[in-house]
Order: sequence, then structure tokens, then C-alpha cells
Amino acid sequence: MKKFLGILLTAALAFGAVGCGGTTTNETADAGASTSGEGVTIKVGASPSPHAEILKAAQPLLAEQGITLEIVEFNDYVQPNIALNTGDLDANYFQHQPYLDQFNADNNMELVSLGGIHYEPMGIFAGKSADLASLPEKAIVGVPNDPTNEARALLLLEENGVIKLKEDVGVNATKLDIVENPKNLEIKEMEAAQLPLSMGSLDIAVINGNFALSGGLKIADALAIEEADSLAAETYQNVVAVRKGDEERPELKALVEVLKSQEIADFISSTYEGAVAPAAAE
Repeated sequence: MKKFLGILLTAALAFGAVGCGGTTTNETADAGASTSGEGVTIKVGASPSPHAEILKAAQPLLAEQGITLEIVEFNDYVQPNIALNTGDLDANYFQHQPYLDQFNADNNMELVSLGGIHYEPMGIFAGKSADLASLPEKAIVGVPNDPTNEARALLLLEENGVIKLKEDVGVNATKLDIVENPKNLEIKEMEAAQLPLSMGSLDIAVINGNFALSGGLKIADALAIEEADSLAAETYQNVVAVRKGDEERPELKALVEVLKSQEIADFISSTYEGAVAPAAAE
């Protein structure tokens, strides 16, 4: 696994839109934050959609409390945790808990969640093939190549009768755990952000909600999605992560409170039309 993440990190560093030269910083903040004598600035890393968009909606609410929110956008799943661990960020908002747990274990880090904010149903999207029932022999199926999201994708394929996995493999599934593949499908592991851009060469692809959005795909057009009342909806809530020891920083607690507010829940519901859903109240 460490070797895998090392490869992924190398790829991420080479990807033009990430790293020091490729992140995007949004320094927008209401004037109220900068004029407050008690003002503080927090820097939060996020995926462009929906995470950075949700954070932008939270900026004026935080500014009312004298908190300036600076948003740094990333286009991969590795750099935001690296930057948080090294202190370049105060928090990040892009990942679900299983991914965070796996990243900590593989990289000897102690990043912790301050709470779940939203859930993005993963969907199966049509590429060269228009429906699941008529997938051709040896069709190419794109899935994310990070361990937790690949397992999630394989489980969704199994739920829809495309493949069958070993019994009880659950969230640890890999393509090596496929025990029935009647159409000899080729499971192609790809960097998650590249899946929406590669639909022309894939028969179908299983894509995370945020990358589907940024790739111009609509969840309503998916061939299948994770159900809102499923175990996935609870397991894969996207969280705000911080370094261990920073859990009680008041400005970070305020960030989570705002992101869990009714105002932000209403923004999520009205903006994303089911592609993103607020996390259930705790």
C-alpha cells in the first residue's frame, strides 16, 4: 500500500493542476473579518466541486464571527493531506472517513475528523455503452484507483449485478476479490479526477460525486447510484480534517458549526439537485 501511495503521490506531483504551482487560492473574505480586532485567518484545502463551492458559501457566515476563510483548491486526493500534515493548511475538506483512516495508516499521520458535512452518492455513468444490461464482452470499466473508493465502486457494480465479489469483503474489496465476471469485464483503475475526462475510451465508469460534478456530469443521468439510505451514505460522509491536537481550536470548531448550519444545508440542497446531500444531523 505504501508503494501504491508513493506512486500516486508521484503522479499527483506531476499533474499540472496540483502542488505548489497548480493549487488555486481563493482569498475572498468579507471586510468584516479584516477589520475585527479579534480577526483570525484559516486556510482550508478543498476539491473544487463541491467542497470549495460550499466553503465559499460559508465565507460570509464566518466573516460575521471575525474569521477570514482562505480556500486552497486541489485536484487530487493526496496533496491536501500532505499540506495539512506539514502545516501549510489549517484544515482540509475533500475526503471521507475511510480514506482518511487509510491515508493515516499508510503514511504514519495523525489527521482527525471534526465532523461529517455532506455525502456524495457515487454513480455509474455511461461511456461507450448506454446501459448495464447490454455491456459487451470485455467492456472496459473505469474505477478510482485509490483503495477506499475502488472498493466502493466495486460494491456498487456488485449491487447492480455487473460482478460478484468474495463474500463479506466489504470496504476492503479490490478487483482481485472479483469471483464472478460473466462478461470478462476489464476493470481499469484510474486516478479519480481523470475518469470523467476518459469516458470516450470507457464503456462505463464509476465516479465520485465531486469529480462527476467537476466533469460536467449530472447524477440524474447516472445508470445507477448509491441509495441515500444506504450504508455508503453513512460511511462515506465527507469530513473536515485537522491535525491531531487542533480539535479544540475555536476558529476550526466555528468552521464546522457553520458548515453544519441550516444555511449551508439549504445551499447544498438547492445547488446540487441530489448530487450532494447534507449529512444527517447528529
